[in-house]
Order: sequence, then structure tokens, then C-alpha cells
Amino acid sequence: MPRLPFITFEGSEGCGKSTQVQRLAARLQRSGVPYLVTREPGGTPIGETIRELLQFAPHNSAMTPETEFLLFEASRSQLVREIIKPALERGVCVIADRFFDSTTVYQGAARKLNRKMVERLNAFAVGDCVPDITFVLDVDAGTAESRMEKPRKADRMEQQPAEFYERVREAYHELAKGEPNRIVLIDGSRNADEIESEIWKMLCSRFSALTTNPQS
Repeated sequence: MPRLPFITFEGSEGCGKSTQVQRLAARLQRSGVPYLVTREPGGTPIGETIRELLQFAPHNSAMTPETEFLLFEASRSQLVREIIKPALERGVCVIADRFFDSTTVYQGAARKLNRKMVERLNAFAVGDCVPDITFVLDVDAGTAESRMEKPRKADRMEQQPAEFYERVREAYHELAKGEPNRIVLIDGSRNADEIESEIWKMLCSRFSALTTNPQS
């Protein structure tokens, strides 16, 4: 039986990817498919400490793009080796809320760091642990901004100027064009039910293990 897939979700802040991660997890649970959900940064005790530093630490406003980049890679490296690879080897479907494409887009394109360096450190952090499929939830900046208007403190990444998110969106489109077999661009402006249905149909068509799992 083919192994269960490693699935990642990407997109700008407010795109709805976390909602779709939760909905996919619920579908897998109903189908009896073993699964694990991870997030970036975070997912391990070390990663969660890094997440707090990146997002909410009171002194992080002085963080340089280079430091931010290295912290994301450190969190990812730990997550891959402690959680993701062992889960895949056990026959578990892994769903990741962000992975290395976020660094390519946010730190490489939006922060304008050296793209070759970003690619090298992404490869170093993940090794051979590459997603089987990546869904990018695509929304315009206005939609994303309206969805982020919540009665809570915005994290550091949610406080960036509009042009930052424009670069993020453009970079995701470029990635999708460059890797059409792995990256699927999804219209994130539609209602959540429609998006969930599209994602599930595509997964079932590509990965027979999701529909032939002995537990389902």
C-alpha cells in the first residue's frame, strides 16, 4: 500500500489556510485515516519557544530579516526530525500549516533576502522531507486584511505594510507556476465549504491511500 501523503498549506495572513487544515483533519478522522497536524513556526517544544520569540516577544521589533530567517529554519529543522519524518515513517498522513515555501516567500521574496541562500538553508533544514502536495490559498490584500480584523493582538507578521503582502502574493503565484505538479493554487475568496470540497477531491484523485486505508 502506498504511504500516506505529506500535505502542506500555504498563503498570506488571513487567507483561510488554517481553517482548511482543520477541515481536512476532520475529514481524515471521519475516514479513519491516521493523521498529524503541525504548524510553523512551532510544533515542538523548541519550535514553540521560537514561535513566541518571532511573534510576540516584546523586544522582537528590532529583529533583523537575517535573524528571522535563521529562527524559522531552526524551528523547521527540529520539526522535521522530531515530528514529521517519524510520523510519515509510521504510516501517518501529515498536514502542515506552513512549511519551507513560507520562508521562500516571506523571507526570500518579501524580505528580499538572497534567494540562493534561502534555497540552500531550506534544503539543509528539511533534507529529503519534501511535501507531496502543497495548497496555496490565494486571496487579495483587501480580503486578507478584513479577515485579520479580530479582537486580539496581531502578531509581528500581521503588522507588515500592504506592499509586503503584495510581494508575498506575487511570490506564491511564481512558486505555483514553477512547480505545478506539487503546488496547487486555490481561490481562497470562496466559501469554506467549496474550498474544502475542491481540496478533498484533488487529494483523493492523487493519493489512493486516502481512500483505500484499511481503517476507513
